[in-house]
Amino acid sequence: MIDMIPRTRCVLTGKEDLEPLYTFHDFPVFMGCVEDGSAAGDTRADMRWAISRETGCIQLDALLPLDILYQASHGSGSVGGLWMKHHAAFADFIRQFHPQKVLEIGGGHGILPTLYAKQGSACDWTVVEPNPTPVDGCPAQFIRGFFDEDLYRTLPPVDAIVHSHVLEHIYEPDAFLGTVSAALREGDRLLFSVPDLENLLKKKTTNCINFEHTVFLTEPFIDYLLRKNSLSLERKEHFDNGHSIFYAARKMGRDAAETPAPPQLHAAYKALFLDYITFHEELVAQLNSAMRQADAPVFLFGAHIFSLYLINFGLETEKIQGILDNDPHKQGKRLYGTDLHVSSPRILKDIPQANVILRAGIYNDEIKRDILENINPAVVFWE
Repeated sequence: MIDMIPRTRCVLTGKEDLEPLYTFHDFPVFMGCVEDGSAAGDTRADMRWAISRETGCIQLDALLPLDILYQASHGSGSVGGLWMKHHAAFADFIRQFHPQKVLEIGGGHGILPTLYAKQGSACDWTVVEPNPTPVDGCPAQFIRGFFDEDLYRTLPPVDAIVHSHVLEHIYEPDAFLGTVSAALREGDRLLFSVPDLENLLKKKTTNCINFEHTVFLTEPFIDYLLRKNSLSLERKEHFDNGHSIFYAARKMGRDAAETPAPPQLHAAYKALFLDYITFHEELVAQLNSAMRQADAPVFLFGAHIFSLYLINFGLETEKIQGILDNDPHKQGKRLYGTDLHVSSPRILKDIPQANVILRAGIYNDEIKRDILENINPAVVFWE
C-alpha cells in the first residue's frame, strides 16, 4: 500500500473547491520498462482526477511520492525525429536571449545543452535532475536531485533558468514558480517549453494526463501563474502545430508585481475531459472487437503511457503479440504493469501481415512513415 500525498486544494488558487471527475483504478505507478518480473508484482495506485469548481484546473487529488514516481528514467523525450526537432527549436529559442549562465531543471538526457553548444553558443550550463542519463559529449555539469530553495541558495547566480516539459510534472506549480522567481534577479529570464495540453486533450492524445502530468496546465493557467509570481511574459512561440509552447518570461521588480484574477474555465474543461474519457472507452471497445476477429498477429506500439492507458481502459492483451518501440534501451524488456515484452519494429519485416495498434498522438505520422517506408509496407495500423 502506497501512502499517497493528498492534494485537496486547487493548485492555482489554494482553495478547497475540487470536484471529483474520474478515477483510473490500480494504474501502474511507473511508465517505463523493467528487466524482469511479472505484472502481478508491480505496484499500482488509483489515479484520481478532480477539477476546481472556480478555475476549471484539472489535477490529481492524490500524488505518488517522488521516490516512487521517479524511481528510474523511462527515456521519454529523448528518442525520435520529432523530439529532436523540438530540442533543436527550443535551443534556437533560448539562443535569442544570449544567456551566459544557465541552470536547467530536469534535463536528464542533456540533449539541450549539447545542441546549444554544437550550434556555436558558449554557455556555462548546469542541470539539476534526479536520474541523469546524459548523451555522449554533453558539456553540462549535472547535479543529482530536485530543484528547491535549499539547492539554489548553494549555487552561483545565473541569468537564465531553463526547463523543458517539466512544469506539468511539478506537484505545486505555484510554489515552484515562486522559488524560480526568487532565484532570479530582476531582469533575468525563465525560458521553458511545455506541452500544449489543451490541444493534446482536444486531439484525444492518449498520454497527455497521467501520474507524472499531475496538473492540466494550459496557456491561461500558465500565464496566470507567471504574473502571480512576478514573471512578465516576454515572448511565446508555438512549436509544430500543437506539440509544445515555448515561453520567455523576465523577473519583474517588486513595484511591477500584480495579483491577477484566476481564469474561470470549469464548464469548458470538464466537458473536454469527459469527452476524452468517452472517446477512449469507445475506442478500446472497437479495438477489442477487431482483435477478436483478426487472423493476423496484433502488436501494440509504444512502451510507455500510451499503452498503459489503453490497457487500463480495458484493452484485452491476450491476442497482443508484444509491444513495439524504437527506443533500443526498452527493447528486450517488459513494460511495467504488463506482461508484454518490447521489441524493435524491425521484427515486422518478416511478418507478411500484421496489425499495429497505434495511439501515439502527434508521433503517429512519424512512426507510420518509418514502418511503411523502411520496414513493411503491408502493415495495417489501427488508430
